[in-house]
Amino acid sequence: MLPSLIGVIASSGGGGFTVSNSYESIATLTASGSSATLQFTSIPSTYQHLQIRMLTRSTRSASSSNIFIGFNGDTNTSNYYGHMIQGDGSSASAAAKIGSTTSFMSATSAASNTSGIFSGVVIDVLDYKNSNKNKTSRGLSGYDANGSGLIYFASGLWMNTAAITSIELTDPLGNFASGSVAALYGIKG
Repeated sequence: MLPSLIGVIASSGGGGFTVSNSYESIATLTASGSSATLQFTSIPSTYQHLQIRMLTRSTRSASSSNIFIGFNGDTNTSNYYGHMIQGDGSSASAAAKIGSTTSFMSATSAASNTSGIFSGVVIDVLDYKNSNKNKTSRGLSGYDANGSGLIYFASGLWMNTAAITSIELTDPLGNFASGSVAALYGIKG
């Protein structure tokens, strides 16, 4: 059911792109049991941008957890930078990551929330195949936990000009809970 929901959302033309049929499904991953990583591999170079749409929950013993993104298996500590801002209705916070092995990209509902509360996540990876520039990404995520919740916005920079052929999504403080799903779409130029 969740993969079909993500497909319906993608076909609606969200994300600021108005060209009819501008999204094409590339791959869908579903966590069975709990998964430390969700990884898209062999990404074709036939699109202008990529978009990942996810419904996620973490096994971390907390109300939320962060999702980090990495590209092409690169874990060089000087290649990733990021910024984030989040709010829960009563307070807000911001942070930066400078020179890390991944960029934070979204927040997700976690094990301390009511069972069945998942986060909606949209991540854009811009100009992923352009070998003349470093790569940027942005993520928007959030969840409602029956009166509490979180909204999270992040931007990331991968200091590398290589075309992106694989994307790794990790929850370093927990795992993706069973039923978490990620769908990768190519966006035509």
